[in-house]
Amino acid sequence: MFDFREILSVTLILFSVIDILGSVPIVINLRKKVGHIQSGKATIVAGVLMVLFLLLGKSILSLFGIGVEDFAIAGALIIFALGAEMILGIEIFKPDPEAGSTSTSIVPIAFPLIAGAGTLTTILTLKAEFSQANIAVGIILNLIIIFVVLKSTNWLERKLGQTGLDVLRRIFGIILLSIAIKIFKSNLFPNM
Repeated sequence: MFDFREILSVTLILFSVIDILGSVPIVINLRKKVGHIQSGKATIVAGVLMVLFLLLGKSILSLFGIGVEDFAIAGALIIFALGAEMILGIEIFKPDPEAGSTSTSIVPIAFPLIAGAGTLTTILTLKAEFSQANIAVGIILNLIIIFVVLKSTNWLERKLGQTGLDVLRRIFGIILLSIAIKIFKSNLFPNM
């Protein structure tokens, strides 16, 4: 039932798509706005979304008349907005003072940064090649990595310093814009 090679492949594929290390500057930026990020809550919500998509992804989307491509494009627009915010120093995602860190831990961290359109679409795609049990283990391994990274953002911030964070934020902002454009282009114009 469990195949180590499949689990390793799924884990690496999801790790590269989720790119939690690349999201560190975004998480630090959001934490500065709201004061605290609930790492556990963000990880659990992202995990629930990923497992739900593993089990019911296409059914959920088709229930709303949404195709995988439509879902990916919507996620790409949110990722694009986050990237623009990081590069231009503007504030698109304004914190709700009444919602506190719980809301920010879920949107945009749990969704779409961790369990975004790219991740959820990848999970649907992996089902064609790997067993559901091995994909589930790969998801769990990634959730452990995500939790550890989210918990260590304070330490990373101290090690990098303000200048290092500013440089990283802009670099990853450009990467996010590029990812958003790639997702947008590949789902809007699949034959290009």
